[in-house]
Amino acid sequence: MTRFTHFAAIDWSGAAGERHRGIAVAICTTGRDAPQLVRPGHRWSRAEVLDWLATQMPEGTLAGLDLGMSLPFADRGAFFPGWNESPDDARALWALIDRICAGDAHLCASSFVGHEWAHRFFRHRGEEGDLFGGGRGRFRITEHAQREAGCNPYSNFNLVGAAQVGKSSLTGMRVLHRLSGLVPVWPVDALPGRGGSAVVEIYTSLAAIHAGRRAGQTKLRSYEELNEALAALGSGPVPAIGPVDDHISDALITAAWLREVAHLPEYWHPSAMTDEIAQTEGWTFGAL
Repeated sequence: MTRFTHFAAIDWSGAAGERHRGIAVAICTTGRDAPQLVRPGHRWSRAEVLDWLATQMPEGTLAGLDLGMSLPFADRGAFFPGWNESPDDARALWALIDRICAGDAHLCASSFVGHEWAHRFFRHRGEEGDLFGGGRGRFRITEHAQREAGCNPYSNFNLVGAAQVGKSSLTGMRVLHRLSGLVPVWPVDALPGRGGSAVVEIYTSLAAIHAGRRAGQTKLRSYEELNEALAALGSGPVPAIGPVDDHISDALITAAWLREVAHLPEYWHPSAMTDEIAQTEGWTFGAL
């Protein structure tokens, strides 16, 4: 039996500006009812999502954020080798990013990626930092597990291209920092007792694969496809037909998936996640 009574999934955006078409929030309860959008038709800001997580989501919610909660550490024994401000763990990393970006509106992270030292570790448009590392970049241990599950992860140090995840992850880390003391972030924090809420990192492709979609074809672009995937997760259908924005479908399918798997012990104890990795790199829920 799961300790949670609600399951929320948030498709995230690291784009510039205040409000983002790419943010969608979905939630469902225990049982088989279809997940629903929170504030359907609303164009969310990152600050509004933070406020919803901190003050408005129901007690007992397992909330997934589609972003990378940390940066690679295990591969080189540090987030930023050679930089004397390189933090020792994920929480210190979040605090550093939020401090450097204090002047960036809308929880953006432009000041961090432009910082004289941090800049050197990222791949930027038209430029690769001299400490980026070449190739596809550095990966966390959990991202290797994502690949084993059939996903195609990108390095959180990559800031280029439609599939880049660096900006969304860095803006998300500002949110995670501001949730300190309000909502635990697993696995950096311990899970709460029954009735408490928690935030986890999600990768929406894992939910779609679990629902029967083939790797590389995980986007659900119609309500018919979405409802077929929901049925595979034991969920009732969304009462709609025709095209659906994939940010919306990502959030809806992942909320239903969280409900389906949250009670399984192996999801909370992935074999490659040591205590040190949990505290430095974090983990993607469902990457076994």
